[in-house]
Amino acid sequence: MGLVVQKFGGSSVKDAGRVKEAARKAIRAKSSGDQVIVVVSAQGSTTDDLIGKAAEITSTPSAREMDMLLATGEQICVALTAMAIQDLGESAISFTGQQIGIVTDNTHRKARIKSIDTRRISEALDAGQIVVVAGFQGIDEQGDISTLGRGGSDTTAVAIAAAMKQAGYDVQCEIYTDVDGVYTTDPRVVPDARKMDVISYDEMLEMASMGAGVMHSRSIEFAKKFDVPLMVRNAQSDAIGTWIVPEAPWMAEIPVCGVALATDEARVVLEGVPDEPGVSRQIFAALASANIAVDMIGQSVGHQGKATVGFTVLTTELERTKKVLASLVAELGATLRETGQVSKVSVVGAGMRHVSGVAERMFDALAGEGVNMKMITTGDIKISVLIEEDSTLAEIEAVLDATANEKIKKAHEDARKAIRGRKALRAVHAAFSLSRRRKGAGMPTDSASDSLFRAKPSPFANTGEKDREAAVARLDGMEDILVSGVHLNLDQSRLTVFDLPDRPGVCAKVFNAVARSGILVDTIVQNITVPGRAELSFTVPRADLSKAIELTANLLKQIDGDCRVGGEEDIAVLYVFGVGMRTHTGVARTMFAALAELGINIGMINTSEVCIGVVIDRARGPEALAGLKAAFNVD
Repeated sequence: MGLVVQKFGGSSVKDAGRVKEAARKAIRAKSSGDQVIVVVSAQGSTTDDLIGKAAEITSTPSAREMDMLLATGEQICVALTAMAIQDLGESAISFTGQQIGIVTDNTHRKARIKSIDTRRISEALDAGQIVVVAGFQGIDEQGDISTLGRGGSDTTAVAIAAAMKQAGYDVQCEIYTDVDGVYTTDPRVVPDARKMDVISYDEMLEMASMGAGVMHSRSIEFAKKFDVPLMVRNAQSDAIGTWIVPEAPWMAEIPVCGVALATDEARVVLEGVPDEPGVSRQIFAALASANIAVDMIGQSVGHQGKATVGFTVLTTELERTKKVLASLVAELGATLRETGQVSKVSVVGAGMRHVSGVAERMFDALAGEGVNMKMITTGDIKISVLIEEDSTLAEIEAVLDATANEKIKKAHEDARKAIRGRKALRAVHAAFSLSRRRKGAGMPTDSASDSLFRAKPSPFANTGEKDREAAVARLDGMEDILVSGVHLNLDQSRLTVFDLPDRPGVCAKVFNAVARSGILVDTIVQNITVPGRAELSFTVPRADLSKAIELTANLLKQIDGDCRVGGEEDIAVLYVFGVGMRTHTGVARTMFAALAELGINIGMINTSEVCIGVVIDRARGPEALAGLKAAFNVD
């Protein structure tokens, strides 16, 4: 007998009819022979309504009291869902997060799960009941109600599935939402976007962090850590959705599986940062201490003892970021500059590890639409670019500047970002022909049967109580950082272009010239160093450096006589792999602290959801590798 955890979001239980439909799905799953846990969000706009009620009382509610208030939304919904199941003739029982022992830290409004006690759930399942659990909430170690923040109900569902698997159950998790599954991009923007049948954990992590709003990355982190297969499916249909599973060999054939757009990013640039060990540590330690999650990080090559560090944060965190860094920036003698609202367009695919030419195709597509790139970062399986505002929207800008109405300003801002981002999104989606059928998206894979995606039973299934307790004990700190490995690459070299004109199509020309020669580009970082000029760095195999420099130098003569190109053979690239590299603010801090303690300077930084990479001096590579392994306690 298997166990199915079904999660229904707010829109899927927004009224009595939707609640009854969710109840029917749970009953059908039980009738097919599975035990069932249902996790529900608050109904419809309940959470927003509660936030509005708080605003009527005070503009500065305490985080603790907001958690007390917001948790009531899910409590209402679990009771109604259990009633609906009972009314349809099946036995059910509802629980709050507190009642089933979801223990969190004490960071109110965005708490992290520390452990889950599965005993009460197991007793109810053994009694033949469908268990209905309130998503989004838990209880901290002081006994106070806590909420999990954005995507909290997804996180609850997958965390419960992980805990039940460790307790010996054969588990899968279904995330019911208002879409049919995970698409190659947002089908509301690109009508011919194709639904994927299957996607890997790492690909979905990157898609989630890049702006694909189907699931939050924290829930995928749990799934990957504990090998829980997920399916995203439509709450109003019985059709098979999209499986999110471990990476399969056939996925290496697909260089890009999806494109995503994020319009809630703001870019911060620190100019004139001392190019010396420990500086990156200071910057990102300050942000981590304030629990500010950083997304794209791009550190340029140091010049005359100074470097430029650019990174993005959520727009809502911009003002807090500036306040947190103000004193440090003054201490470093640097300058903090925000570049205004930006959009991030990203491509992701497991096949990027093995297929060349992805960056060139993406940059060509953007250049063809006249879209300029303000920043570039690459990861193990993704490429992200920040794009500038569309110059055709000057009229909207004028209205935006003239109005004093904040709601109108926000509406115009969202429209402006959407227009410029959609043009880029459509162009990139078309460049990789993502609307076509392929393996995992309309064509059968090597693992065509859905049953093969189901998790293997826990090794603790059908064993004694002592073994089960040991398995559950391993859930302590279940949402902590998980670094799976540290890797050192001594076979790379770095090419840097200085004073590159900051205009559409220039980067595409550089990478096309390199790609035509068969040279494989790995890490890419571009930063705007001064108005109208950019610094572009990328790594290539050491054996290809001279050829890459010659090709680039010849091209630059045609582009702009002020450009300079240089190369370095004596570099090493260090990678830290894991899950939660972006949502856990301390990963970069730990990495940079370990290198600073060894007196090792960082020459370049690149980030993604599953990997952080840094360029350092080649001679210090083995020492740095040992230091990072010790810092993250990995072999």
